[in-house]
Amino acid sequence: MAPLDLVKLPELMELTAGRSDVVIGLIDGPVALDQPDLARNNIREAQGGTRGACARPASTACLHGTFVAGILCAKRGSNAPAICPNCTLLIRPVFTDMVQDSVESLGAAVEELADAIVECIEAGARILNLSLALMRSSSQAQLALSQALGRAAQRGVIVVAAAGNQGTVGSTVITAHPWVIPVAACDLQGKPLDQTNLGHSIGRQGFRAPGEQITSLGAQGEPLILRGTSAAAPFVTGAIALVWSQFPSASGAALRLAFMRARARARSGVTPPLLNAWGAYRVMLAAHLTR
Repeated sequence: MAPLDLVKLPELMELTAGRSDVVIGLIDGPVALDQPDLARNNIREAQGGTRGACARPASTACLHGTFVAGILCAKRGSNAPAICPNCTLLIRPVFTDMVQDSVESLGAAVEELADAIVECIEAGARILNLSLALMRSSSQAQLALSQALGRAAQRGVIVVAAAGNQGTVGSTVITAHPWVIPVAACDLQGKPLDQTNLGHSIGRQGFRAPGEQITSLGAQGEPLILRGTSAAAPFVTGAIALVWSQFPSASGAALRLAFMRARARARSGVTPPLLNAWGAYRVMLAAHLTR
């Protein structure tokens, strides 16, 4: 099954390509802004931190940031999923393209991530996409990150985070936070990948989304194929952005609840249910019609 079909996105994508006032904070690597298949008019750079455009397109950080950006805001008809190209993408890098790392070893400094979350919230983001792993940090830094996530909750800014690719059962300071939506990666039949992290908080408040053989934009014009939770998370982010575009006055809490209710079965164990984008739209529509 195709990745978009697996999570019931095509009907929603036919309905809308998003709205510019639905701003997605992409906290990731820099993005190759000269990539011709990006919906460039709807991309802007955050003011703080590292410059949003790639300095070295061949770097892993640039490849990663551009790949995730393509899933969200590539032009429709390109090689990428291009889920919500009419939404605004706010780029706030936390990976530098001055260092050559593998995709698996890319990690964000916890203090930098906390700052990036706050900056994106203050810049008007409604959704944050965190396709990243954390570097080791002090308890003080983890407290700052928890407080930043708490600010997102207070402001109704939805946080979508990759569950991680270590194949472990457990949680991080991000995936354990009750406001965060963690995303586990699955194959094209919906089965969790062996490498995806699972856990009680992931099973309770997260989703599975496609993370195998995902094609999106490369930084130098060529298509790129990746796997893992970094590729899976933006499917959830994009789905939320499209539903919010149809109900722009809804609160973040209402959107989050609609996605949870779209999968009616009780959540138990460490494995989250599969994302149902069209189901979430139907939940929001029913709530809107009964007002």
